[in-house]
Amino acid sequence: MSIRRIAHWTGLSLVAALALAAGASNAQQRPAAAAAAATPPPALPPLFFKEEWRQRARPADAGPDFVPEGGVTPAAVTNPALELKLYDPDAANIPRYLANPPPRTVGRDWGGPSCIQLAGFNQNPPPERVANGNPTDPPNLWTGVCHTAIAATLRHKTSYVDLTGLARIRWITRVSGFHVVRPVVKLADGNWFVGDYGEGAPSANSTLFLDSEFALASVRWRPLDISRVVTTGQAWATPDLSRVDEVGFADLVPGSGHGWGGFVNVGRIEVYGKPVPR
Repeated sequence: MSIRRIAHWTGLSLVAALALAAGASNAQQRPAAAAAAATPPPALPPLFFKEEWRQRARPADAGPDFVPEGGVTPAAVTNPALELKLYDPDAANIPRYLANPPPRTVGRDWGGPSCIQLAGFNQNPPPERVANGNPTDPPNLWTGVCHTAIAATLRHKTSYVDLTGLARIRWITRVSGFHVVRPVVKLADGNWFVGDYGEGAPSANSTLFLDSEFALASVRWRPLDISRVVTTGQAWATPDLSRVDEVGFADLVPGSGHGWGGFVNVGRIEVYGKPVPR
């Protein structure tokens, strides 16, 4: 109803009619505003899992040139609720590489089930001196000797994870060259996806391990052929992240071998999401 009609029907002045209409409008808005104020913001999801990795202990009789680095195995996992999954398309050639290490690799690189190495050092307390790297390097998965794209994931033994809403991943990473660390998920239905989010490019070759986090809601996804660790198709996918079976990372570029050139390091991984019973 117009203000002029209110004034005409009630005999009020136009100014009084305006005040009456404003009061009625405010009275209608107050309950809605109060209801909105009483609605709490969405809760952040809990920590679903954290993995920091466990480096091989230094033997009592180890010499000054001892290097703990080697092919990562399930023994590196510190969280008893988790399983480590490694995806190396070139894994069948490891026995041959062990007998005859390729350029810029050494024999100890080929003692595990994949090319992915467990590098760094246990930090409680950190070692005083090391034969390579820096004493402050945390335990981490390193892709430098891999000849193909690779992926590594963690699987919770009793729960899927819901990575919708405000779910996020926090991790410690370092990169060299044009390599970046990309998130990878395997859904409960067996489908794989890799994210467009790439960690590390701005800090490449800085030698720094950086602690960072990102929201899964902001990530765009491509289908992933896990047998070759390559993306497939042209269109962006919209995976249902409400039941995720495995969470991890991919390095989609082959490594350059020992020394700076091209690789990623991934240290501690934290996944924040709601547990879903298997």
